[in-house]
Amino acid sequence: MEQRLDLTTPDDIQGNWNYPTTIRMGSGRLSELPFVCKSLGIRNPLLVTDAGLVAQPFVVRAMAYVQAEGSNIGLFSDIKPNPTGANIEAGVATYKAGNHDGVIALGGGSALDAGKAIALMSGQTHSIWALEDVGTNWLRADPDGIAPIVAIPTTSGTGSEVGRASVILDEENHVKKIIFHPKMMPQVVLADPELVVGLPAHLTAATGVDALVHCLEAYCAPGYHPMADGIALEGMRLIKEWLVPAVEDGSNLTARSHMMVASSMGATAFQKGLGGVHALAHPLGALFDAHHGLLNAIILPYVLVRNRLAIESRIEHVATCIGLEDKTFDGFMAWVIDLRKTLKIPHALSEIGITAERSELVGEMAAVDPSAGGNPIPLTAEDYGILFSTAVAGIGFVV
Repeated sequence: MEQRLDLTTPDDIQGNWNYPTTIRMGSGRLSELPFVCKSLGIRNPLLVTDAGLVAQPFVVRAMAYVQAEGSNIGLFSDIKPNPTGANIEAGVATYKAGNHDGVIALGGGSALDAGKAIALMSGQTHSIWALEDVGTNWLRADPDGIAPIVAIPTTSGTGSEVGRASVILDEENHVKKIIFHPKMMPQVVLADPELVVGLPAHLTAATGVDALVHCLEAYCAPGYHPMADGIALEGMRLIKEWLVPAVEDGSNLTARSHMMVASSMGATAFQKGLGGVHALAHPLGALFDAHHGLLNAIILPYVLVRNRLAIESRIEHVATCIGLEDKTFDGFMAWVIDLRKTLKIPHALSEIGITAERSELVGEMAAVDPSAGGNPIPLTAEDYGILFSTAVAGIGFVV
């Protein structure tokens, strides 16, 4: 068996970091929630999570920690897996009705995105869509109307806990939109791997590959950003070493800890940009209500093949840094395909019920998605339509 390059124990994987925001990393850090709230001046937080987590012991525990310190706390959980504008409006109404003064966003990407968006909109007069991440739209927001945010992730994939944006579904137009403001960055992250232990294997796999795609697309995005590149490379190494162990044994706190860090690293790195995988995943999530991480995992190799001429040397460097024996582009592709098989990721989009009938619409939506600007090769709507059809059919490379 290959020996992993790691000398840590679960107790070693902890720290207090301020890049890109304050991150309190380590097992048991959830208990610090009351102190963190008080340090931010939050005395009556609204805890935002999703309906599937409300009954989880760690949600009950989080609320009890805050109440034990004499503070009030509210709860909002009416959030879809792909959060909608209506979800955010309902959350803001709950926030105002309870006279809350801060948001605790606890959960996976949907809860974290919703919580950040509710905090953003808690003191705004504009529609949320007026703050879409286009040009300088974010300047329309009143920064004093943005509530302080504490983020507590319960998955290891989106990295939304260290992001300055939320992906929200515009149901009327069937489009996912990125809502952005610098103050949407949570002031404090409590990264407690004990909260991820119960995540099912299939979600651990899908969210883990999501983190891999964040790192990989960021590293391959054009432009000069060596800090993002370095973070992306180490994030991919951690994922290569620890994703499969986390899937195989969800109680492995060492693997869970490394994957939680790698997830935050991916979202830190993609400030540089993303690419064609996300450009396709966003419209597919909006049109088919499919899991974002799973979409990324299925689409990844098809986009790699399409981008090969522009990224081959970069991929060879990735293969070297993560310790693959075959350091060629083909060697890296073989590793990706083998990883997907090991994680039981479907090979084609058709396997999760997606058909190619709307390929023209998908192509048009992907071409104007903000992530498309980071793809190493400029792709047209027609190109994206063909890529989508290829991923539906499951053709284009050897498996």
